[in-house]
Amino acid sequence: MKVLTLTWEYSPRIVGGISRHVEGLSEALVRRGAEVHVVTPDFPGVPYEEIVRGVHIHRVSVETPAPDFTTWVMLMNHYLAKRAADLANSLGGFDLVHAHDWLVTPVGIESKHFLGSDLITTLHSLEFKRVGSISSPFSRMVDSLEWWSTYESRRVIVCSNSMKWDVIHKFSVPEEKIMVIPNSIDTSKFDLHVDRRSVRLRYGVHNGERLVLFLGRLTPQKGCEYLIKAMRLLPSHLNAKLIVVGDGWMRNDLEREAFGSDIGWRVRFTGFLPDGEVVQLLKSADALVVPSVYEPFGMVALEGMAAGAPVVASNVDGLSEVIKHDYNGVLVYSRDPSSIAWGINRVLSDSGYVQWIVGNARTIIHEKYNWDAIASLTIDAYKREE
Repeated sequence: MKVLTLTWEYSPRIVGGISRHVEGLSEALVRRGAEVHVVTPDFPGVPYEEIVRGVHIHRVSVETPAPDFTTWVMLMNHYLAKRAADLANSLGGFDLVHAHDWLVTPVGIESKHFLGSDLITTLHSLEFKRVGSISSPFSRMVDSLEWWSTYESRRVIVCSNSMKWDVIHKFSVPEEKIMVIPNSIDTSKFDLHVDRRSVRLRYGVHNGERLVLFLGRLTPQKGCEYLIKAMRLLPSHLNAKLIVVGDGWMRNDLEREAFGSDIGWRVRFTGFLPDGEVVQLLKSADALVVPSVYEPFGMVALEGMAAGAPVVASNVDGLSEVIKHDYNGVLVYSRDPSSIAWGINRVLSDSGYVQWIVGNARTIIHEKYNWDAIASLTIDAYKREE
């Protein structure tokens, strides 16, 4: 099986969770005998053409300057389509096209018709849930591209049951056209010894203090502002400090929220960190908090589970399918600082409880969320029903 995979981000270009997902899935598909060609935008210092762990990676330069992001996306699709057509001509075509999210919808559809092959689309999240309402011109464009991808695709893959029903109701997609395949992570990167004390000291967390970790984009969807407010409600004897890892357009507002209050000395913003440093922080955290307002799945929660960090997460969307309350984590109400504070207090105050949920989380990770199992389900989605 020869697969043309289209994505706007692929390692080392990491914007959100799509990059790691496509990389992990592509490598697992190769292990199962597929020939995978990934067409993606270029990245400074990385070869345009390379084979990494069996995956053929074709990076493309977006050569025309763009005045804004929307224009850049359309230009990117043009240049990706040119490269996809060149590859199809030189390699004798592809068995199918797998497009990841709305940003590559145009090139996915163009490739489908050029090749005369099936289009499979994975939607990683939905605009109407990210922004709350489809009111701006940009949101209307994204929403339309998401609908168009579902219309043109033979199969639509989503990462959770909650997202499946969102797609059905929003875009009037037949239920039989949608397949739920959860995300996964590479658990091997967490199989290392970490000097927790030295890691914590690097971030100003001293003996007797507790490390509460947030990891994600600093946008309204991720709910970090509610976590900052929750920190004010924690009992002082917990001596908790919050490390915020990630960046985004809300960072200045969140820093004003934190540093303009009496807990400013207990909050640190790190910006973007390399993967290796993130792993060390996850393995050193006393609690990983995922306070998202909308989360179609929750890759960060999986990473915390694999790292052995107790996870406190919003009871929303896909997160509520990954986290089972009082079994492999703690679920709290979204947008509710008092509920989030309660969840943090729960894991910081009971070491026996933490041992229970962390042990269960590790078992679930290895049994359910491994890339080989996900690749097997994806191959099933690729196959046509006789």
